[in-house]
Formats: sequence, C-alpha cells, structure tokens
Amino acid sequence: MPESDTVTLDIDEEIATITIDRPDKLNALNVETLEALRSAIAEAEDADVRALVLTGAGEEAFIAGADISYMKDLGTPEAQAYAELGHDIARSLETFPAPSIAAVNGYAFGGGCELALACDLRVAAENAVFGQTEIDLGIVPGWGGTQRLPRLVNDEVARRLILFGDRIDATDAHEYGMVGEVVAHDQLDSRIDELTADLAAQPKFAVAAAKEAINQSYETDQGAGLEYEQRVFSGLFGTPDQREGMDAFVNKRDPEFE
Repeated sequence: MPESDTVTLDIDEEIATITIDRPDKLNALNVETLEALRSAIAEAEDADVRALVLTGAGEEAFIAGADISYMKDLGTPEAQAYAELGHDIARSLETFPAPSIAAVNGYAFGGGCELALACDLRVAAENAVFGQTEIDLGIVPGWGGTQRLPRLVNDEVARRLILFGDRIDATDAHEYGMVGEVVAHDQLDSRIDELTADLAAQPKFAVAAAKEAINQSYETDQGAGLEYEQRVFSGLFGTPDQREGMDAFVNKRDPEFE
C-alpha cells in the first residue's frame, strides 16, 4: 500500500491488523485516511490472510466518525462521491474473503460505527461507546448504518439510535446485539489474538464459503439463498479441507487443515 501516516497494516502469521492512526483526531476519517484504509484492505486481501482486524490507535477512540470539517461545505455531487467511498470500504470489509473483526477500543460514532457494523464480528472494550450520531449534524448515516444496524438489533432500537443519535455504552451494545462480547480494556488485544488464532486454525475454504453464504441471506430471498447454500456445500467436497476434516472425524483424531 502507499505509505500513509494515518493507517498502518501489520500482517503476522496470516492475520492482518489495520489500525487507524490519528489518535490526536480520535481516529476520525478524512479522505486521505479513507483512501489509505481502502488500499490496506486490498493489500490484506492480496496477502490471502485468514482474518482481518480493524481497530484504532490510542486509548480513546476506535473511529470517532467521518471528517465533519470536510463534509460541511459539500454539495450533493460531492456528498454522493464521499458516500460512495465510505460504502466501498464498508462493502470491502463485508465481502472480505476471510472473517473481519472490529476491535472497538473507544468511541465508535457515525462512520466509525458503520465500519464496525460492516465487519463480521465485533468485540468491544468496556470503555467503548457506540452511536449513529449523524442526525445531530442534520444528515443521516451514509455508509450503510440504516441498512446494517436493523440486521443486528430490533427495528425499534435501530430507529431510536438513528432518529435520536443516542450514544450507548458497550454493555448496552452487547445487550442489543450490536457486539458479540465485551472485555476489559486491557484484555482486548489478547481476546482478539485468541479469536484470530482460532479462525486461522479453521478450514480456510469452508470459512470463506460460510461467510459468503451468510452474506447471501441478506442479498436474496430465502429460496435463492437456500439454493446458493446447496451449491456452496457441494462445491467444498473434494477440497483438501473437506477430505482432511472428514478423515480426521472418522479416525477419531484432530484435523490439521492447510
């Protein structure tokens, strides 16, 4: 990826970690940072990693939102282009070939919350705070929040969060189903390491296929989704992972996936 002072990519043992590195700005996303983030995700995909982690630098914020100083004077065409950039990045997280995990270590507002929603899994530190706060700026979520949030929480909760711009803590976010688990702030990194190690040990092709099939449940009607699942299921037969997994089961041993 092009060198960037605002985004870092670290790949270690087939795990990619992307860090938004603007702690003095609470990791807010300006255009330069968004472009660097898009490049980092593409590079991680090219590296064929087994898991992708998205997080923010510092103690205060995951991603505090988009760059309001940039947005405030935009006209409709420029705002459309900005929305397309954010959507492109969120979609790249959602469709990344391996599981993506948001390690939320502080404020996750606006666009930051939306990028967390686009990840497959969300783990929040106790100090995390979530909010679709765009209504306070006279706009609505523009990077997928109106579509992805209702998938995770019930309709009433999603509407309240978006219409009132409420901020909620990690405990409430977990209760509503927005995040999968909450850990102590000083345990976030170790918990992410545990999850990514477990994912890296899973059968790679089956994990990618499972993620794609789940995503299809939101893209098509149930009948088409079930047909897609059948194709994915049958297509895995004959792969090294399928042969190894079933042979290990029959012979009562632990599988060793590639």
